[in-house]
Amino acid sequence: MADIEKRPVGITETVLRDAHQSLIATRMPTEIMLPIIDTMDKVGYHAVECWGGATFDASLRFLKEDPWERLRKLRAGFKNTKLQMLLRGQNILGYKHYPDDVVNYFVEKSIANGIDIIRIFDCLNDMRNLETSVKACKKEGGHAQVTLVYTLGDAYTLDYWMNICKTIESMGADSICIKDMSGLLLPYEAEKLIKAMKSATSLPIELHTHYTSGVASMTYMKAVEAGCDIIDTAISPFSMGTSQPATEVMVEAFKGTPYDSGLDQKLLAEIADHFRPYREECLKNGLMDVKVLGVNIKTLMYQVPGGMLSNMVKQLKEQNASDKYQAVLEEIPRVRKDFGEPPLVTPSSQIVGTQAVMNVLMGERYKVATDQTKDLLSGRYGTTVKPFNAEVQKKIIGDRDVITCRPADLLEPGLPKFEEEVKEWKQQDEDTLSYALFPQVAVEFFKYRLAQQKKVDLEKADTKNGAYPA
Repeated sequence: MADIEKRPVGITETVLRDAHQSLIATRMPTEIMLPIIDTMDKVGYHAVECWGGATFDASLRFLKEDPWERLRKLRAGFKNTKLQMLLRGQNILGYKHYPDDVVNYFVEKSIANGIDIIRIFDCLNDMRNLETSVKACKKEGGHAQVTLVYTLGDAYTLDYWMNICKTIESMGADSICIKDMSGLLLPYEAEKLIKAMKSATSLPIELHTHYTSGVASMTYMKAVEAGCDIIDTAISPFSMGTSQPATEVMVEAFKGTPYDSGLDQKLLAEIADHFRPYREECLKNGLMDVKVLGVNIKTLMYQVPGGMLSNMVKQLKEQNASDKYQAVLEEIPRVRKDFGEPPLVTPSSQIVGTQAVMNVLMGERYKVATDQTKDLLSGRYGTTVKPFNAEVQKKIIGDRDVITCRPADLLEPGLPKFEEEVKEWKQQDEDTLSYALFPQVAVEFFKYRLAQQKKVDLEKADTKNGAYPA
Protein backbone atom coordinates (compact mmCIF):
# COMPACT_ATOMS: atom_id res chain seq x y z
CA MET A 1 0.00 0.00 0.00
CA ALA A 2 2.98 2.31 0.61
CA ASP A 3 3.58 2.43 -3.14
CA ILE A 4 0.12 3.89 -3.84
CA GLU A 5 0.02 7.61 -4.51
CA LYS A 6 -1.51 9.64 -1.66
CA ARG A 7 -5.12 10.50 -2.34
CA PRO A 8 -6.78 11.80 0.84
CA VAL A 9 -10.53 11.17 0.89
CA GLY A 10 -12.78 14.18 1.43
CA ILE A 11 -15.42 13.91 4.16
CA THR A 12 -18.83 15.60 3.93
CA GLU A 13 -20.55 15.72 7.34
CA THR A 14 -24.32 15.13 7.23
CA VAL A 15 -25.40 15.60 10.88
CA LEU A 16 -27.02 18.97 10.21
CA ARG A 17 -29.19 17.63 7.36
CA ASP A 18 -29.49 14.04 6.17
CA ALA A 19 -28.50 12.33 9.41
CA HIS A 20 -31.31 13.89 11.43
CA GLN A 21 -33.67 13.70 8.45
CA SER A 22 -33.06 9.94 8.36
CA LEU A 23 -33.21 9.24 12.10
CA ILE A 24 -35.55 11.83 13.65
CA ALA A 25 -37.68 13.01 10.71
CA THR A 26 -35.70 16.27 10.31
CA ARG A 27 -36.68 17.60 13.73
CA MET A 28 -33.31 18.94 14.96
CA PRO A 29 -33.80 22.63 15.86
CA THR A 30 -31.21 25.29 15.03
CA GLU A 31 -30.49 25.88 18.74
CA ILE A 32 -28.95 22.37 18.96
CA MET A 33 -26.67 23.12 16.00
CA LEU A 34 -25.27 26.56 16.79
CA PRO A 35 -23.15 25.84 19.93
CA ILE A 36 -20.94 23.30 18.11
CA ILE A 37 -20.35 25.20 14.86
CA ASP A 38 -17.00 26.70 15.96
CA THR A 39 -15.61 23.21 16.60
CA MET A 40 -17.05 21.78 13.38
CA ASP A 41 -15.51 24.68 11.48
CA LYS A 42 -11.99 23.64 12.63
CA VAL A 43 -12.24 20.05 11.41
CA GLY A 44 -11.43 20.57 7.72
CA TYR A 45 -14.44 18.80 6.25
CA HIS A 46 -14.79 18.82 2.47
CA ALA A 47 -18.24 20.31 3.22
CA VAL A 48 -21.02 20.31 5.81
CA GLU A 49 -24.43 19.38 4.44
CA CYS A 50 -26.85 21.55 6.39
CA TRP A 51 -29.83 22.59 4.26
CA GLY A 52 -32.30 21.49 1.61
CA GLY A 53 -33.95 18.09 1.43
CA ALA A 54 -36.75 17.99 4.01
CA THR A 55 -35.17 20.59 6.33
CA PHE A 56 -37.06 23.43 4.66
CA ASP A 57 -40.54 21.93 5.04
CA ALA A 58 -39.86 20.55 8.55
CA SER A 59 -38.48 23.90 9.80
CA LEU A 60 -41.63 25.76 8.77
CA ARG A 61 -44.15 23.03 9.57
CA PHE A 62 -42.93 21.47 12.80
CA LEU A 63 -40.20 23.65 14.32
CA LYS A 64 -41.77 27.05 13.55
CA GLU A 65 -38.39 28.24 12.31
CA ASP A 66 -37.53 30.25 9.21
CA PRO A 67 -35.22 27.98 7.14
CA TRP A 68 -33.60 31.05 5.58
CA GLU A 69 -32.76 32.40 9.02
CA ARG A 70 -31.23 29.04 9.94
CA LEU A 71 -29.04 29.19 6.85
CA ARG A 72 -27.88 32.72 7.65
CA LYS A 73 -26.97 31.71 11.21
CA LEU A 74 -25.03 28.66 10.00
CA ARG A 75 -23.22 30.76 7.39
CA ALA A 76 -22.21 33.29 10.05
CA GLY A 77 -20.70 30.50 12.15
CA PHE A 78 -18.97 28.46 9.45
CA LYS A 79 -16.20 30.82 8.39
CA ASN A 80 -13.85 28.24 6.84
CA THR A 81 -16.14 25.41 5.73
CA LYS A 82 -18.18 25.00 2.57
CA LEU A 83 -21.93 24.63 3.17
CA GLN A 84 -23.88 22.19 1.04
CA MET A 85 -27.58 21.70 0.30
CA LEU A 86 -29.75 19.12 -1.48
CA LEU A 87 -32.03 20.36 -4.27
CA ARG A 88 -34.61 18.27 -6.17
CA GLY A 89 -33.90 19.93 -9.52
CA GLN A 90 -37.07 21.30 -11.10
CA ASN A 91 -39.00 20.20 -7.96
CA ILE A 92 -36.76 22.54 -5.87
CA LEU A 93 -37.66 21.26 -2.36
CA GLY A 94 -41.30 20.48 -3.11
CA TYR A 95 -43.02 17.58 -4.83
CA LYS A 96 -43.97 19.00 -8.23
CA HIS A 97 -42.24 20.83 -11.07
CA TYR A 98 -41.83 24.59 -10.73
CA PRO A 99 -41.37 27.13 -13.53
CA ASP A 100 -37.81 28.14 -14.45
CA ASP A 101 -38.16 31.64 -12.97
CA VAL A 102 -38.94 30.17 -9.53
CA VAL A 103 -36.03 27.68 -9.78
CA ASN A 104 -33.61 30.45 -10.82
CA TYR A 105 -34.73 32.72 -7.96
CA PHE A 106 -34.48 29.91 -5.40
CA VAL A 107 -30.92 29.04 -6.45
CA GLU A 108 -29.96 32.73 -6.44
CA LYS A 109 -31.29 33.22 -2.90
CA SER A 110 -29.78 29.96 -1.60
CA ILE A 111 -26.30 31.05 -2.68
CA ALA A 112 -26.85 34.65 -1.51
CA ASN A 113 -27.77 33.37 1.96
CA GLY A 114 -24.70 31.16 2.28
CA ILE A 115 -24.77 27.93 0.27
CA ASP A 116 -21.55 27.00 -1.57
CA ILE A 117 -22.35 23.57 -3.04
CA ILE A 118 -25.73 22.60 -4.46
CA ARG A 119 -26.28 18.87 -4.87
CA ILE A 120 -28.94 18.63 -7.57
CA PHE A 121 -30.91 15.47 -8.39
CA ASP A 122 -33.98 14.32 -10.29
CA CYS A 123 -36.04 11.32 -9.17
CA LEU A 124 -35.98 9.82 -12.70
CA ASN A 125 -32.35 10.77 -13.51
CA ASP A 126 -33.84 12.85 -16.35
CA MET A 127 -31.02 15.31 -16.93
CA ARG A 128 -33.37 17.79 -18.64
CA ASN A 129 -34.90 18.45 -15.21
CA LEU A 130 -31.50 19.57 -13.86
CA GLU A 131 -30.41 21.97 -16.60
CA THR A 132 -32.04 25.11 -15.15
CA SER A 133 -30.67 24.50 -11.64
CA VAL A 134 -27.14 23.81 -12.91
CA LYS A 135 -27.08 26.97 -15.06
CA ALA A 136 -28.46 29.08 -12.22
CA CYS A 137 -25.92 27.69 -9.76
CA LYS A 138 -23.00 28.39 -12.11
CA LYS A 139 -24.33 31.91 -12.85
CA GLU A 140 -24.37 32.69 -9.10
CA GLY A 141 -20.83 31.35 -8.59
CA GLY A 142 -21.88 28.17 -6.77
CA HIS A 143 -20.51 24.64 -7.11
CA ALA A 144 -23.01 22.53 -9.07
CA GLN A 145 -22.88 18.88 -8.05
CA VAL A 146 -25.06 16.84 -10.39
CA THR A 147 -26.41 13.73 -8.73
CA LEU A 148 -27.16 10.27 -10.07
CA VAL A 149 -29.84 8.47 -8.12
CA TYR A 150 -28.51 4.92 -7.78
CA THR A 151 -30.83 2.00 -8.33
CA LEU A 152 -30.90 -1.53 -9.71
CA GLY A 153 -32.65 -2.94 -12.78
CA ASP A 154 -32.01 -4.32 -16.26
CA ALA A 155 -31.47 -0.88 -17.77
CA TYR A 156 -28.97 0.33 -15.16
CA THR A 157 -25.80 -1.11 -16.69
CA LEU A 158 -22.26 0.26 -16.33
CA ASP A 159 -22.69 1.74 -19.82
CA TYR A 160 -25.80 3.60 -18.60
CA TRP A 161 -23.84 5.19 -15.71
CA MET A 162 -20.81 5.96 -17.92
CA ASN A 163 -22.91 7.63 -20.63
CA ILE A 164 -24.81 9.74 -18.11
CA CYS A 165 -21.47 10.88 -16.60
CA LYS A 166 -20.48 12.24 -20.01
CA THR A 167 -23.81 14.09 -20.24
CA ILE A 168 -23.24 15.61 -16.78
CA GLU A 169 -19.76 16.79 -17.71
CA SER A 170 -21.11 18.44 -20.88
CA MET A 171 -23.74 20.25 -18.75
CA GLY A 172 -20.95 22.14 -16.98
CA ALA A 173 -21.26 20.41 -13.59
CA ASP A 174 -18.37 20.77 -11.12
CA SER A 175 -18.66 17.29 -9.60
CA ILE A 176 -20.83 14.15 -9.60
CA CYS A 177 -22.54 12.49 -6.66
CA ILE A 178 -23.85 8.93 -6.57
CA LYS A 179 -26.91 9.09 -4.31
CA ASP A 180 -27.65 5.62 -2.93
CA MET A 181 -30.65 6.50 -0.75
CA SER A 182 -31.64 2.87 -0.08
CA GLY A 183 -28.22 1.40 0.69
CA LEU A 184 -28.38 -0.83 -2.42
CA LEU A 185 -24.78 -0.38 -3.58
CA LEU A 186 -22.74 -3.40 -2.53
CA PRO A 187 -18.95 -3.13 -1.93
CA TYR A 188 -17.66 -4.90 -5.04
CA GLU A 189 -20.35 -3.33 -7.21
CA ALA A 190 -19.19 0.07 -5.91
CA GLU A 191 -15.64 -0.76 -6.97
CA LYS A 192 -16.83 -1.60 -10.50
CA LEU A 193 -19.11 1.44 -10.69
CA ILE A 194 -16.47 3.97 -9.55
CA LYS A 195 -13.84 2.56 -11.91
CA ALA A 196 -16.29 2.71 -14.83
CA MET A 197 -17.37 6.27 -14.01
CA LYS A 198 -13.76 7.40 -13.53
CA SER A 199 -12.97 6.09 -17.01
CA ALA A 200 -15.82 8.21 -18.43
CA THR A 201 -15.30 11.52 -16.62
CA SER A 202 -12.57 13.65 -15.07
CA LEU A 203 -15.00 15.24 -12.59
CA PRO A 204 -14.59 14.50 -8.85
CA ILE A 205 -16.96 11.77 -7.66
CA GLU A 206 -18.72 11.78 -4.27
CA LEU A 207 -20.60 8.80 -2.83
CA HIS A 208 -23.63 9.13 -0.59
CA THR A 209 -25.22 6.03 0.93
CA HIS A 210 -27.21 4.90 3.95
CA TYR A 211 -26.48 2.14 6.46
CA THR A 212 -30.01 0.69 6.10
CA SER A 213 -28.87 -2.60 4.54
CA GLY A 214 -25.71 -2.90 6.67
CA VAL A 215 -23.05 -2.65 3.95
CA ALA A 216 -22.34 1.10 3.73
CA SER A 217 -18.92 1.30 5.42
CA MET A 218 -17.61 -1.63 3.35
CA THR A 219 -19.02 0.04 0.23
CA TYR A 220 -17.17 3.27 1.11
CA MET A 221 -13.91 1.34 1.61
CA LYS A 222 -14.05 -0.31 -1.83
CA ALA A 223 -15.27 2.89 -3.51
CA VAL A 224 -12.43 5.00 -2.12
CA GLU A 225 -9.86 2.39 -3.11
CA ALA A 226 -11.36 2.47 -6.64
CA GLY A 227 -10.98 6.25 -6.92
CA CYS A 228 -13.98 7.83 -5.16
CA ASP A 229 -12.93 11.32 -4.03
CA ILE A 230 -15.44 12.20 -1.28
CA ILE A 231 -17.75 10.24 1.04
CA ASP A 232 -20.72 11.37 3.16
CA THR A 233 -20.61 10.44 6.84
CA ALA A 234 -22.46 11.35 10.04
CA ILE A 235 -20.97 12.03 13.48
CA SER A 236 -21.46 8.85 15.55
CA PRO A 237 -24.50 9.77 17.72
CA PHE A 238 -26.49 10.35 14.52
CA SER A 239 -24.92 7.64 12.36
CA MET A 240 -25.81 4.09 11.30
CA GLY A 241 -29.30 2.64 10.81
CA THR A 242 -31.06 4.66 8.12
CA SER A 243 -28.34 7.35 8.40
CA GLN A 244 -24.73 7.28 7.12
CA PRO A 245 -21.63 5.45 8.43
CA ALA A 246 -19.98 7.16 11.41
CA THR A 247 -17.51 9.93 10.57
CA GLU A 248 -14.99 8.88 13.26
CA VAL A 249 -15.05 5.24 12.10
CA MET A 250 -14.35 6.09 8.46
CA VAL A 251 -11.64 8.59 9.44
CA GLU A 252 -9.95 5.91 11.59
CA ALA A 253 -10.37 3.21 8.92
CA PHE A 254 -8.38 5.27 6.39
CA LYS A 255 -5.80 6.56 8.90
CA GLY A 256 -2.22 5.78 7.88
CA THR A 257 -3.29 4.76 4.37
CA PRO A 258 -2.91 6.71 1.11
CA TYR A 259 -6.55 7.78 1.62
CA ASP A 260 -6.01 9.28 5.11
CA SER A 261 -8.47 12.18 5.49
CA GLY A 262 -6.23 13.92 8.03
CA LEU A 263 -9.23 14.84 10.22
CA ASP A 264 -8.57 15.23 13.96
CA GLN A 265 -10.29 12.61 16.13
CA LYS A 266 -10.12 14.92 19.18
CA LEU A 267 -12.25 17.52 17.42
CA LEU A 268 -14.61 14.81 16.16
CA ALA A 269 -14.93 13.50 19.76
CA GLU A 270 -15.96 16.99 20.92
CA ILE A 271 -18.63 17.11 18.21
CA ALA A 272 -19.88 13.63 19.17
CA ASP A 273 -20.00 14.67 22.85
CA HIS A 274 -22.14 17.65 21.89
CA PHE A 275 -24.74 15.61 19.98
CA ARG A 276 -24.84 12.58 22.33
CA PRO A 277 -27.15 14.10 25.00
CA TYR A 278 -29.54 15.22 22.25
CA ARG A 279 -29.57 11.67 20.84
CA GLU A 280 -30.43 10.33 24.32
CA GLU A 281 -33.22 12.89 24.60
CA CYS A 282 -34.60 11.81 21.19
CA LEU A 283 -34.53 8.14 22.21
CA LYS A 284 -36.25 8.96 25.50
CA ASN A 285 -39.06 11.02 23.96
CA GLY A 286 -39.59 8.61 21.06
CA LEU A 287 -38.43 10.97 18.33
CA MET A 288 -35.71 8.44 17.50
CA ASP A 289 -37.19 4.97 17.09
CA VAL A 290 -34.81 2.07 17.75
CA LYS A 291 -36.35 0.35 14.70
CA VAL A 292 -34.44 2.70 12.38
CA LEU A 293 -31.11 1.92 14.07
CA GLY A 294 -30.76 -1.69 13.00
CA VAL A 295 -30.11 -3.42 9.68
CA ASN A 296 -33.02 -4.07 7.32
CA ILE A 297 -31.95 -6.58 4.69
CA LYS A 298 -35.37 -6.30 3.00
CA THR A 299 -34.00 -3.07 1.56
CA LEU A 300 -31.82 -5.15 -0.76
CA MET A 301 -34.65 -7.56 -1.59
CA TYR A 302 -37.29 -4.94 -2.42
CA GLN A 303 -35.18 -1.79 -3.05
CA VAL A 304 -37.32 0.17 -0.62
CA PRO A 305 -35.72 3.17 1.15
CA GLY A 306 -36.20 3.40 4.93
CA GLY A 307 -38.47 6.46 4.74
CA MET A 308 -40.67 4.75 2.17
CA LEU A 309 -40.97 1.65 4.39
CA SER A 310 -42.06 3.66 7.44
CA ASN A 311 -44.57 5.62 5.32
CA MET A 312 -46.00 2.36 3.96
CA VAL A 313 -46.35 0.88 7.47
CA LYS A 314 -48.21 4.05 8.53
CA GLN A 315 -50.59 3.89 5.53
CA LEU A 316 -51.44 0.24 6.23
CA LYS A 317 -51.95 0.89 9.94
CA GLU A 318 -54.39 3.72 9.18
CA GLN A 319 -56.40 1.33 6.98
CA ASN A 320 -56.31 -1.44 9.65
CA ALA A 321 -54.42 -3.53 7.10
CA SER A 322 -51.05 -4.14 8.78
CA ASP A 323 -51.42 -7.83 7.83
CA LYS A 324 -51.01 -6.80 4.16
CA TYR A 325 -47.41 -5.59 4.73
CA GLN A 326 -45.72 -8.53 2.98
CA ALA A 327 -48.14 -8.40 0.04
CA VAL A 328 -47.40 -4.69 -0.46
CA LEU A 329 -43.64 -5.29 -0.24
CA GLU A 330 -43.95 -7.84 -3.03
CA GLU A 331 -46.17 -5.52 -5.09
CA ILE A 332 -43.69 -2.61 -5.03
CA PRO A 333 -41.17 -4.12 -7.52
CA ARG A 334 -44.05 -5.02 -9.87
CA VAL A 335 -45.46 -1.47 -9.81
CA ARG A 336 -41.96 -0.06 -10.30
CA LYS A 337 -41.50 -2.27 -13.38
CA ASP A 338 -44.88 -1.15 -14.81
CA PHE A 339 -43.80 2.47 -14.25
CA GLY A 340 -40.56 2.21 -16.26
CA GLU A 341 -38.19 1.15 -13.41
CA PRO A 342 -37.68 4.60 -11.84
CA PRO A 343 -35.27 4.93 -8.92
CA LEU A 344 -37.22 5.01 -5.63
CA VAL A 345 -36.55 8.44 -4.17
CA THR A 346 -38.78 11.45 -3.41
CA PRO A 347 -41.26 11.83 -5.07
CA SER A 348 -41.16 8.63 -7.20
CA SER A 349 -40.87 6.45 -4.06
CA GLN A 350 -44.10 7.92 -2.66
CA ILE A 351 -45.89 7.46 -6.01
CA VAL A 352 -44.85 3.81 -6.40
CA GLY A 353 -45.36 2.98 -2.69
CA THR A 354 -48.83 4.52 -2.45
CA GLN A 355 -49.91 2.81 -5.68
CA ALA A 356 -48.69 -0.56 -4.39
CA VAL A 357 -50.71 -0.07 -1.18
CA MET A 358 -53.83 0.82 -3.21
CA ASN A 359 -53.40 -2.17 -5.52
CA VAL A 360 -53.27 -4.58 -2.58
CA LEU A 361 -56.07 -2.97 -0.55
CA MET A 362 -58.42 -2.76 -3.55
CA GLY A 363 -57.85 -6.38 -4.50
CA GLU A 364 -57.47 -5.27 -8.11
CA ARG A 365 -54.35 -3.75 -9.61
CA TYR A 366 -54.74 -0.11 -10.72
CA LYS A 367 -58.48 -0.01 -9.98
CA VAL A 368 -57.74 3.35 -8.34
CA ALA A 369 -54.76 5.60 -9.13
CA THR A 370 -53.54 8.82 -7.52
CA ASP A 371 -53.18 12.08 -9.45
CA GLN A 372 -49.40 11.72 -9.04
CA THR A 373 -49.52 8.28 -10.67
CA LYS A 374 -51.49 9.76 -13.57
CA ASP A 375 -48.97 12.59 -13.93
CA LEU A 376 -46.03 10.16 -13.90
CA LEU A 377 -47.61 8.00 -16.62
CA SER A 378 -48.41 11.16 -18.63
CA GLY A 379 -44.72 12.14 -18.71
CA ARG A 380 -45.23 15.08 -16.36
CA TYR A 381 -42.28 14.10 -14.18
CA GLY A 382 -39.99 13.39 -17.13
CA THR A 383 -38.72 10.32 -18.97
CA THR A 384 -38.09 6.98 -17.28
CA VAL A 385 -35.18 4.77 -18.28
CA LYS A 386 -37.57 2.11 -19.66
CA PRO A 387 -41.01 2.52 -21.30
CA PHE A 388 -44.15 2.27 -19.18
CA ASN A 389 -46.24 -0.91 -19.32
CA ALA A 390 -48.63 0.12 -22.16
CA GLU A 391 -51.63 -1.81 -20.78
CA VAL A 392 -51.23 -0.28 -17.31
CA GLN A 393 -50.75 3.18 -18.80
CA LYS A 394 -53.94 2.81 -20.88
CA LYS A 395 -55.93 1.57 -17.86
CA ILE A 396 -54.83 4.51 -15.69
CA ILE A 397 -54.79 7.50 -18.06
CA GLY A 398 -56.93 6.33 -20.99
CA ASP A 399 -56.50 8.74 -23.91
CA ARG A 400 -54.89 11.51 -21.87
CA ASP A 401 -52.05 13.24 -23.72
CA VAL A 402 -48.56 11.95 -22.95
CA ILE A 403 -45.90 14.65 -23.08
CA THR A 404 -42.35 14.04 -24.29
CA CYS A 405 -40.92 17.54 -23.78
CA ARG A 406 -39.20 18.76 -20.61
CA PRO A 407 -42.20 19.11 -18.22
CA ALA A 408 -41.22 22.64 -17.12
CA ASP A 409 -41.48 23.85 -20.75
CA LEU A 410 -45.26 23.73 -20.31
CA LEU A 411 -45.24 25.98 -17.22
CA GLU A 412 -45.91 29.72 -17.25
CA PRO A 413 -43.60 31.96 -15.16
CA GLY A 414 -44.73 31.72 -11.53
CA LEU A 415 -43.01 34.47 -9.53
CA PRO A 416 -45.45 37.34 -10.29
CA LYS A 417 -48.38 35.22 -9.05
CA PHE A 418 -46.55 34.13 -5.88
CA GLU A 419 -45.40 37.72 -5.17
CA GLU A 420 -48.99 38.94 -5.41
CA GLU A 421 -50.39 36.18 -3.19
CA VAL A 422 -47.78 36.57 -0.43
CA LYS A 423 -47.59 40.37 -0.23
CA GLU A 424 -49.79 40.53 2.90
CA TRP A 425 -47.24 38.43 4.83
CA LYS A 426 -43.95 39.28 3.14
CA GLN A 427 -41.15 40.58 5.37
CA GLN A 428 -38.17 39.48 3.24
CA ASP A 429 -37.63 38.47 -0.41
CA GLU A 430 -37.19 34.84 0.64
CA ASP A 431 -40.76 34.67 1.99
CA THR A 432 -41.99 34.54 -1.62
CA LEU A 433 -40.04 31.31 -2.13
CA SER A 434 -41.22 29.76 1.15
CA TYR A 435 -44.77 30.48 0.03
CA ALA A 436 -44.18 29.19 -3.52
CA LEU A 437 -43.01 25.82 -2.21
CA PHE A 438 -45.41 25.29 0.71
CA PRO A 439 -48.26 27.84 0.54
CA GLN A 440 -50.41 26.67 3.47
CA VAL A 441 -47.50 25.74 5.71
CA ALA A 442 -45.75 29.04 4.97
CA VAL A 443 -48.83 31.15 5.76
CA GLU A 444 -49.26 29.31 9.08
CA PHE A 445 -45.62 30.08 9.84
CA PHE A 446 -46.02 33.76 8.81
CA LYS A 447 -48.98 34.08 11.22
CA TYR A 448 -46.92 32.50 14.00
CA ARG A 449 -43.96 34.80 13.24
CA LEU A 450 -46.19 37.88 13.39
CA ALA A 451 -47.68 36.80 16.73
CA GLN A 452 -44.16 36.29 18.15
CA GLN A 453 -43.05 39.72 16.93
CA LYS A 454 -46.08 41.39 18.52
CA LYS A 455 -45.36 39.58 21.78
CA VAL A 456 -41.74 40.85 21.77
CA ASP A 457 -42.92 44.40 20.99
CA LEU A 458 -45.34 44.28 23.91
CA GLU A 459 -42.63 43.04 26.26
CA LYS A 460 -40.29 45.83 25.12
CA ALA A 461 -43.02 48.43 25.68
CA ASP A 462 -43.73 47.09 29.17
CA THR A 463 -40.04 47.14 30.07
CA LYS A 464 -39.66 50.70 28.76
CA ASN A 465 -42.57 51.83 30.92
CA GLY A 466 -41.02 50.32 34.02
CA ALA A 467 -43.26 47.27 34.16
CA TYR A 468 -41.69 43.85 33.78
CA PRO A 469 -43.66 40.98 32.22
CA ALA A 470 -44.31 38.03 34.47
